[in-house]
Parts: sequence; C-alpha cells; structure tokens
Amino acid sequence: MHKRLSWLAVILWMTLIFYFSHQPATDSAKLSSGVTEFLLAAIQQLLPHVQLELEQFHTIIRKLAHFFSYFTLGLLVFHALRQTRPNQKNSGLALLICMLYAISDEVHQLFIPGRSGEIRDVLIDTVGAFVGIFIYRMKHRLGNKR
Repeated sequence: MHKRLSWLAVILWMTLIFYFSHQPATDSAKLSSGVTEFLLAAIQQLLPHVQLELEQFHTIIRKLAHFFSYFTLGLLVFHALRQTRPNQKNSGLALLICMLYAISDEVHQLFIPGRSGEIRDVLIDTVGAFVGIFIYRMKHRLGNKR
C-alpha cells in the first residue's frame, strides 16, 4: 500500500507541474507576479534598506519555483523508488526520471500560447531534483547512524 501511495504522490506532483506549465503566458505571469509582489512587499517591510527591482526579482522567483518544484519531485521519485526497489541504487534512476520529465515539460510549453521551452529551465529543474535526492539520501544516512 505504501508503494502505491508513494507513486500516487509522484503522479499528483507531476500533474501539478503539468497544470502550471499548461497555463498560457498571461495567466502564468499573473500568478507569479502576484507572488513576486507579495514577497517584495514583505522583504521591503522587513529590510527597508534593501532595494530590489521588480522585474529582476520576478525572474528570480520564477526560477526558484522551477528549482523547488523539481526539488520536491526529486524527493518524491527517490522515495517511491526506495519503496519499490529497497535494495537498489536509485539515485541515478530518480534523477533521470526527473530530468526526462523536465525536458518533456519544456517541450510541452512550446505548444502553449506565449510560452517557450528553455534549456536553462531544464538545468535548473535537474539541479533542483539532484539537491532533493541528495538531501533525502543524507537525511536517511544520518538517521541510520543514530
């Protein structure tokens, strides 16, 4: 049962990524602009001496969204693989699955109005997945030593 739930979590997360990628550029920009403006206002409240330009900050927020979406996907895929293949080395396979999904996600965006597929985003996504898998492995190793 736990194996199925693990893979269900992967599928649901991939569906969420697909949903956000399927939004036309105008809808996607509205959503990320709202998040950016909220965060920028919060930062300016906490750190009034820090000056940030909205457009640059917006780009950073969008790229962080890529990173953390695939960070989470990396965690979920690696966990699901560990449940399915407990005595196997799963890091490489988990990373490959995430990278292939990132590539397919960018290709998908080529068919969405106003969107484009970018190799840079695939790299950000893959690094996010790698970091997620790495942290999962380190936490598991440290937990086993206690």
